[in-house]
Amino acid sequence: MAAVGGSIESITVKGRNFAVAADADANRSLGGFTNDEQSNGDGNTRIIKTRVPWSFDGLSLEIDDARGDQEYLQAIADGLVNVPITFHLASGKIYQGEGIPCDEIKMSTQNVTCPITFKGPQKLEVQS
Repeated sequence: MAAVGGSIESITVKGRNFAVAADADANRSLGGFTNDEQSNGDGNTRIIKTRVPWSFDGLSLEIDDARGDQEYLQAIADGLVNVPITFHLASGKIYQGEGIPCDEIKMSTQNVTCPITFKGPQKLEVQS
């Protein structure tokens, strides 16, 4: 079976569903650790592990002013807690994690979209 790529179909942020622009080229990082190998004076090495958050960037969400979507996302960004976020991919895979919007919440009035990045602790988990 061939690998399947394509648009992110939609995401759900704290129970609210958002369509994602079909031409958005999103990047997914599952989170976990990055590693560095550092030398010791005796010729041995040690592994330095740095925990990194999961992230999904390159998303472009449809923003509906009638629903107050920009205000909804800004309220979550202004908050102090991570919220449930689910990503529905064209491949049929669904990823879920708790996270928060990062970067500025800016809406294009021409395209009614908002470029956005989400990040969260632990790892992004596949649901199906």
